[in-house]
Amino acid sequence: MTTQTIEHLPTTRFADSARAVDGVATDAAAFDAWLADCRDRFRNTVSPRPLDALQGWSVDPRTGDVGHVSGRFFTVRGLDVHLPGAAVDHWQQPIISQPEAGILGILVKEFDGVLHCLMQAKVEPGNVNGVQLSPTVQATRSNYSGVHRGKAVPYLEHFRDTAPHRVLADVLQSEQGAWFHRKRNRNLIVEATGPVEVLDGFCWLTLGQIHRLLGEDDLVNMDTRTVLSCFPAAVPDTRHAEAGPSYGELLRWVTEERTRRERHVREIPLNSVTGWQLSDGRITHRDGLFFDVVGVSVEAAGREVGHWDQPLLAPHGTGLVALLVREIDGVPHVLLHARTEVGNLDVLELGPTVQCTPQTYTHLPPEARPRFLDTVLQAPPDRVLFSAVHSEEGGRFLHARTRYVILQADPGLSLADRPDYRWTALHDTAALLRHSNYLNIQARSILACLHGLAGRDGRETS
Repeated sequence: MTTQTIEHLPTTRFADSARAVDGVATDAAAFDAWLADCRDRFRNTVSPRPLDALQGWSVDPRTGDVGHVSGRFFTVRGLDVHLPGAAVDHWQQPIISQPEAGILGILVKEFDGVLHCLMQAKVEPGNVNGVQLSPTVQATRSNYSGVHRGKAVPYLEHFRDTAPHRVLADVLQSEQGAWFHRKRNRNLIVEATGPVEVLDGFCWLTLGQIHRLLGEDDLVNMDTRTVLSCFPAAVPDTRHAEAGPSYGELLRWVTEERTRRERHVREIPLNSVTGWQLSDGRITHRDGLFFDVVGVSVEAAGREVGHWDQPLLAPHGTGLVALLVREIDGVPHVLLHARTEVGNLDVLELGPTVQCTPQTYTHLPPEARPRFLDTVLQAPPDRVLFSAVHSEEGGRFLHARTRYVILQADPGLSLADRPDYRWTALHDTAALLRHSNYLNIQARSILACLHGLAGRDGRETS
């Protein structure tokens, strides 16, 4: 898979689009009317159904694993985890095993010299509010290869055969490492070279319009946020970033952290997972903690398939993702955490400063409490640069919501004795987005929000 070099593209195109708060193709009033109409027409009904009664799914009598009868889509299995030296060094849990890579793609095109993104109003069974703003294409391999026997995925041809178009970004990226085992999706941004018909449920928006919408709760979905983070607008000068000493030091730090840590994980039968049980048609932790695995039956309008059953992972509590930011010698920096997660392909990826579900830590040892969590929770309002609640993947998680917060760091903040945290220049962080397995999904989501802040203020992000 080859990524066309983005440094040859004029970055002013993306900056101009980020400053355009009213689109040429769709202005703010037209967007509001379009979204209201889509939400009125694209409704879904999600009803609980026992895992062992899901149509098209089965519970394996030998292993207890929950899988689709086709052997595709995904499987809920067990995972055994051993992290030597961690505050909690051994546990078992259910996890979603989805080894196939899907496509998350945004199609872009200029109108009157302003770059626009083709966005979709998409309903997902796990969304708290039904329709959210999705990329042009958001599809698993099972979906776009027709396993569901539904309608074809609109605009898919632009991302499966990119030869006639201009590829602005193309990279495999991970998803939630605590809930997925080795899941990755291909993040693509493709500039169309010819006319594009706007189908029902789609509209053209500028980057500036999307950045504004990131400030609204439960509107811009997770798949849009991860693709936005890979946008060339977020990488103003990767040639100098990758050539500079700070970028090399960043790569060496990641390599050192990966080398010194141990992580041992193996898939095990779901019915052998200690501390979890299948009862009353759902899988729960014996103490009612962390998450449940539940079954649902879905009736949806505006989808390739109008009815289906599936399992969903239902987390307990609202998550928190926070990013501390500061300027060092006039250069914007973000505080990243080298974070080991059980489902990642590599030992660790870089995460935001804080990533957790706060209520979980009332049941764990004090030493397991995330560093800087109290700094975030006790931050004075004048240090909060951004705060919004966003939904996570509504196709796999039921009402999974996270508050995303960007904070101006206290100048006296100390990283003493914390080699797993590092102040990283924003242009170096953005350069990592051209590569797989460096920044986790939570980091990419909060970086999309940060780039949106800079775009709205008319500032560069480097």
